[in-house]
This record gives sequence, structure tokens and C-alpha cells, in this order.
Amino acid sequence: MMSAAAIAAAVASGELTPTEAVEATRTAIGSDPFNAFTHLEDRPVTAERPGPLAGVPVALKDLIDHEGRETTAGSSFYRHRAERSATVVNRLEDAGAVIVGRTGLHEFAFGFSSENPWFGPVLNPWDPATSPGGSSGGSAAAVAAGVVPLAVGTDTGGSIRVPAALCGIAGLKVTHGRVPLTGVFPLAASIDTVGPLARTVEDLRLGFEAMAGYDPGDPWSRMPVTLPPRRATRIGVPRQWIERAATDDPVRNAFRKTLDRCANDGYEVVDLDAPGLVPAREMDDMFYGEVASVHRQWRTEGRPYGDDVAERIDDALAVTIDRYNATRAWRAALGQATTAAFDEVDVIATPTTGVMRKEIGVDQIVVGGVSRPYRTVLSRFTSLVNHMRCPAISLPIQAGGNPPPSIQLIGPPWSERMLLRVGADLERRDYVGLAAHFPFEGPEAQ
Repeated sequence: MMSAAAIAAAVASGELTPTEAVEATRTAIGSDPFNAFTHLEDRPVTAERPGPLAGVPVALKDLIDHEGRETTAGSSFYRHRAERSATVVNRLEDAGAVIVGRTGLHEFAFGFSSENPWFGPVLNPWDPATSPGGSSGGSAAAVAAGVVPLAVGTDTGGSIRVPAALCGIAGLKVTHGRVPLTGVFPLAASIDTVGPLARTVEDLRLGFEAMAGYDPGDPWSRMPVTLPPRRATRIGVPRQWIERAATDDPVRNAFRKTLDRCANDGYEVVDLDAPGLVPAREMDDMFYGEVASVHRQWRTEGRPYGDDVAERIDDALAVTIDRYNATRAWRAALGQATTAAFDEVDVIATPTTGVMRKEIGVDQIVVGGVSRPYRTVLSRFTSLVNHMRCPAISLPIQAGGNPPPSIQLIGPPWSERMLLRVGADLERRDYVGLAAHFPFEGPEAQ
């Protein structure tokens, strides 16, 4: 599979047509052995638009509206035939991209495994007995399997970064308000974000640049703050956050080795004393309060939900107004801690996930001899970032493993371009990026 950048360049030069690029992708999808898609486009490519993504096949998470197509949100009952496309879809198509299909997800994006009871589990191309992560599991699997170079997901607590990590690819979670949510089914709108998954940092950048920007039709959209260009040189490692997260030895060692390489090659890596940057119960209370408002009527009506999502919605409905209000003080304190941390460092680094494998059908993960709920283990490094309202990039480390461990780099609000520059620098040095043994190159790998 050619990169998005390579496809766009080939189309611009006349070496390739958008129709040829899309037909190659449709061939690569084949029988969809990883159950990555809920819908495949079979319409001819009629609008061959020039642009930075000219001819690039893109997979779209099935909770983002696309005109004339049915949005399911991975649900048994929600069926919305979109009369108009989401803003991000319009922007991708205006940049020349071609949507080739809709990808599977955890039901209503409310989970981290993409083991969907209505559409079947999405399978991880590295090992079909394991989960690709979630909730954007289908988008990550499609990229990892070499079917598409670029996919779109959403991230409310790690739903781009977790599957990117477990599928050995890259993912970008943006600043809240940076990419419009218009036409995107909500999980918790005050922290929902839309972003790209890809194999390379350059492809992430192309996807981000196409989708980002203010949208007056989205009440959560904000005019971006322009940060002065700078080279990030100080990487902070938040001691309390990392010490309290369940992390296995291969991940811990690969993370440490990567930071050591950075320290030996021009970056300053510092221990960050940040007791305020630690996941807390208030995260769930704030998040659940919004989930309850979306699902209360349907749950009251007895609409069919999968067991795990039904249980979590019931937990959300049990959150009292007092508990929800208490989260406002916690979030304010988190904002202060975030500002203080970025007064000391340019970038905060953590692992993306504490482990790299989650078996399908198993709800526990054993770390250090202790069995823990899989959601807690997979989201421990990602969910806090959404409440910090910061952007973050997830990148596969050049290390052993199937898939290899992943590093998360977090920047201050509106610093996506800085994070992308740092990611590109680490990719150029071969600290991160597709592993040498990355086995998926399209239809030949199937």
C-alpha cells in the first residue's frame, strides 16, 4: 500500500488516476478478513478533484455522516441515512480524498475493544485472536492491514490512540474544538474529537490539515490559537502518572530506551513532578453525565444494547447531579496542573498503552501477575488527555513485539503541528515508525 502522500503525488504527476487508486483499495479489501468494514462503497469515482489528498482512499468510522449513506454507530437499532455529510467528510473530499467505506467500532464508541455484538468483533491484523482496540478499531485495522493509507476515527478517551497502538500504526488526537464535530454522533461532546490514523506521520499531517479548521455550525468548534513555531526540546516524563499505571516490562523498557535515545540525540528528557496529572474517578463522572443525556431515552424505552455497553450506560445514568458538579472543580484543577506542566516542558511523554495485547472475549488483562479490567489497562495513559483538552500523537516504537510498544507524545492545546514535527523527527531517526517486520502491504499480505 502506497502512502497517502505518495498516492497524491502520483495522481498530481499523472502517473496514477484516482480511479486506479480506489480500485486497488477495493481489491485489497477483498473479503474483509478482519471485519474492519460495515459498508463498502461501490460507486464509481466520478469526482476526481485536485488537492493535497487527490485520489487518496480513506476509510470513515461508522458514526460520521456521509451523504446518502446509513450511519449505524455500531448499534443494533440506530440507523440514520445522512442527508448531508459531516464537515470533516466535505473537507476530505474537497482535498481530493475518496471515501471507500465505513469502518466498524465499539458500539456507540463506548468501549476499547471493538468487539461488537451486532456486527461481530473487529480483528487485529497482527493476530486475529486479539482486539485491535477501540473504539476506532475498524479504522485502525484497515490501515494496519494495508487496505487504506488513511482512516478517520474519533477519540473521547483514547479511541484513536489505543487502536493505533494495538495495531502498530500512528494516530493523532487533536485539541478539542480543532476539528469540527458537525455530523458526528456524540459520545461526550465536550471531549469528543475527530482525527486521522495512518502509517506515517506525514500522512497524519495531511489528514489533519484537510480536516482542521473552524466551523460556525459546530458549537464546540473554536478558532485556532496560532502558536509561534518552535522546536520542542524538553520532554517531560510525568512520574506519578507513570508509576501508578499498570505497565508490562516490554512496554516500560521500550519507552525508557526511546527516551534514552532522545536524550543522547539533542532532546532534554526531564522527570516531571506532576501529582495533578493522574487519572481520577471524576473523569468517569464527568464523561458519564454526558453519555447519560445521549442514551437516557433509548435505555428507558428498552432499546437493545450489548451487555457491556448497557452496563456502562446504567452506570452513567446513576451519576447524580452532585457528583457531576464536583467534576467541574476537578477539571479546573487539572487545567492548572496542565498549564504548570507545560511551563516546564514542551512535550509530555508516556506509553500509549500499558500492554499491547487484549484477547477477544476476555475482559481482563494480567499485568505484573494482577488481573485487571481491560478498559482500565488500555486507557490509563490516554483518557486523561481528553480532559486536559490537549492534542497527543501515538507512534509505534522501533522495537520488538507483535505489535511493538507505542509512545504517546502530548502537547499543550493547539500544538498539533509541533507534535507532528517532533513525530516526524523521531520517525526520521528510526526511533518510531513502522517496524522492520511490519507484515502488511495490501492484498499480497492477506
